[in-house]
Amino acid sequence: MSRFRVLIVDDIGKNIQVVANLLKDENYHLSYAMSGNQALEIVRESAYDLILLDIMMPGLDGYETCKRIKQLSNYTETPVIFLTARDDHDSIVKGFSAGGQDYVTKPFNTAELLARVRTHLKLKAYEDSQQEKIDKAILELRRLNDELEDSQKEVVLTLGAIAETRSKETGMHVKRVAEYSRLFAILSGVPIHEADVLALASPMHDLGKVGIPDNILHKKGPLTDDERVIMDTHAQLGYDMLKRSNREILKTAAIVALEHHEKWDGSGYPNKKSGQDIHLYGRITALADVFDALCSKRCYKEPWDDRAIFDYIRSQQGAHFDPKLVELFFDNLERFLVIRKTFPDELSQEAISQSF
Repeated sequence: MSRFRVLIVDDIGKNIQVVANLLKDENYHLSYAMSGNQALEIVRESAYDLILLDIMMPGLDGYETCKRIKQLSNYTETPVIFLTARDDHDSIVKGFSAGGQDYVTKPFNTAELLARVRTHLKLKAYEDSQQEKIDKAILELRRLNDELEDSQKEVVLTLGAIAETRSKETGMHVKRVAEYSRLFAILSGVPIHEADVLALASPMHDLGKVGIPDNILHKKGPLTDDERVIMDTHAQLGYDMLKRSNREILKTAAIVALEHHEKWDGSGYPNKKSGQDIHLYGRITALADVFDALCSKRCYKEPWDDRAIFDYIRSQQGAHFDPKLVELFFDNLERFLVIRKTFPDELSQEAISQSF
């Protein structure tokens, strides 16, 4: 397993030695620079996972050094921790504005410095692993697009199946969400062709879950705050996997993947959009997905009864859900219940595929 590479930047050699001594037992690969310009030369030649950067240096100070490092394409996401004797509010704000991720004041508390270094390296490693998964998924999508140039529907079914397998949900979940979404779109006045495209795209609403670790995705109890942060990345992950396509279905799927967890009141994720700033596709899939999830058994819950489901949806009108869509849902409730009955979880996989 490769060691993390850490660059220590300080114009005073003694300070570098102090930090190096603190990190020597962590099995990091340490490098050193005694000026901002030297640091820039070093990072252009090699990749580093973390930079510990002094602020008060002659010539190029830490703020400017950080800005220039962050302008390098392979360092935009590399964490920088400022190490400095300056602890006033303006200096701290200036450090974050320059692109730093953290700020530790001298003299160091050993335990604090080690903890922050470990935390940022773990986050960097996780982000790198997610990017690798995204890159691999993008390559797979491109391969599928090349092979199935005239068969967007097969691409959709394949990707939907990947998401189902990872999340251990039934194929009928995505089928029901597709049919609910089609009905919502038609009731909202969307042209039939567009409603059909949304139905084909909606099975990929949770595609980003292919990038979520199994221990979080399949956890039977409540998620911790840290686990919830990771789980919530699936919306952005799904969008990143799909956004490069110019095909109508996949472009629609990208919107759905990104916005199906946004909420009408602005409290959703990943971008806290609100009201009609949320694309209609996202608003529709949000209600369709939640309705079906509440009706279904999951690893973390039993299905709710209809009264509880309907009470919850009413309670979220204008909060989680588009008020108009909630009205359409209850005005056409029997049509939604027919879809639920038509596609029970027991239906065979062959029947699922033929129904799309």
